[in-house]
Amino acid sequence: MANLVINAELREKAGKGSSRALRRSDLIPAVIYGDKKEPVMVTLKRNEIQKELNKGGFLSKTVTLKVGKKSENVLPRDVQFHPVSDWPLHVDFLRLGKGAMINIMVPVHFVNQEECAGIKAGGILNVVRHEVEFSCPADAIPEFIEADIEHLELGDAVHISAVTLPKGVIATIDDRDFTIATISAPSSLKSTGVEDEEEGEAEGGEEAASEETAE
Repeated sequence: MANLVINAELREKAGKGSSRALRRSDLIPAVIYGDKKEPVMVTLKRNEIQKELNKGGFLSKTVTLKVGKKSENVLPRDVQFHPVSDWPLHVDFLRLGKGAMINIMVPVHFVNQEECAGIKAGGILNVVRHEVEFSCPADAIPEFIEADIEHLELGDAVHISAVTLPKGVIATIDDRDFTIATISAPSSLKSTGVEDEEEGEAEGGEEAASEETAE
């Protein structure tokens, strides 16, 4: 995944008053921390951050943060939003050292849905996990992982073991082969099955009663 580049400027003052003044100027306070170095306070242009937030997946992207003549490789770890306007108020960036490993949520894309046998038979894709947490190198974060469901039948499930993962990417849940999605029967098919079963039981009861009467 190519790094997103964002420009930033150093800020000297902290505190609520200073932060409010920045926001009135369409700037967002942020902090860079981690890698056993001192935190660095910076400001970001709100329109640039809002643009990236609107694209989605902001917290899953590595960022080259340009601060003056220096650059920091970072990962957005938290964004605080205004409770009413939903404007971003503050961003935390984790500084990424060389060879750093991180835990991160990665989206799951389901491929070959049109060819899926279970869906062709009237089944529905029931997504259990839209995202999965992985441990991976900070410089090799996958944008998404792909789960192929072409050969799934009604009632089948796709597990993490069926997904081919990029090199160095490991699921953080390692004590079980967890389910990512299932192909479930729609309620109409389920109800039909129940009705048929009930009808069969009723017919069986009537036949038994007739036999008893005849005897």
